Amino acid sequence: MSASRPLFPVPSAPLVPILGLDEGFPIHRIFCVGRNYAAHAAELGNTVDRVAPFYFTKPPTGLALEGGTIAYPPGTEDYHHEIELVIAIGAPAFRVSAEEAMNAVFGYAVGLDMTRRDLQQMMKDKQRPWDIAKAFEDSAVIGPITQAADFAPAAQRISLLVNDGLRQEGHLSDMIWSVPDIISHLSRYYHLTPGDLIFTGTPSGVGALQPGDRLEGAVEGLSPITVTIGPAA
Repeated sequence: MSASRPLFPVPSAPLVPILGLDEGFPIHRIFCVGRNYAAHAAELGNTVDRVAPFYFTKPPTGLALEGGTIAYPPGTEDYHHEIELVIAIGAPAFRVSAEEAMNAVFGYAVGLDMTRRDLQQMMKDKQRPWDIAKAFEDSAVIGPITQAADFAPAAQRISLLVNDGLRQEGHLSDMIWSVPDIISHLSRYYHLTPGDLIFTGTPSGVGALQPGDRLEGAVEGLSPITVTIGPAA
């Protein structure tokens, strides 16, 4: 049995601007790498698994473009920022080697993985999945995508200012799992397709936010991002 038409309309895939192009990058899925900077894992009292990376996901409906205001989310009193390099996948990749992985990269962007930290800790304490802490509206902020021909991840500085004060700082070379490592490993478990995003983890310095805070995130060589935290939803 098959259906001929939808019962009701649903939002179309969000589009992320691409520097130098009129077309936008349509979002299919959002993957996120956990604990990819040792200093960040340590500040939260976690150890790093150096055998293999691990992941969580966010829905495309969680995407928010930089430059605007996002509401302080419901259900939390400890809302955190996490500045990250984002990989935009532009070609199919399944069971690819690290050497082949870079052929799947369309480009890169600066992103923020927004987190309801108190809910995350609560779920961890109960040994339950912590999707509620990561997968919510406006939880994946992203800036314009720079195409891969114009940027190569190496040791570029990554940083975040909150109200003009430095909160997070590190270098892409601090990542435990590199861009090709992440793509290769993730492609063992998923058929990666054009439109997938991968948030690659955050350096140390994560902290709480309040309505009215203004965030400025940067990775050297990429378009920076700004976002303001609005009143509670």
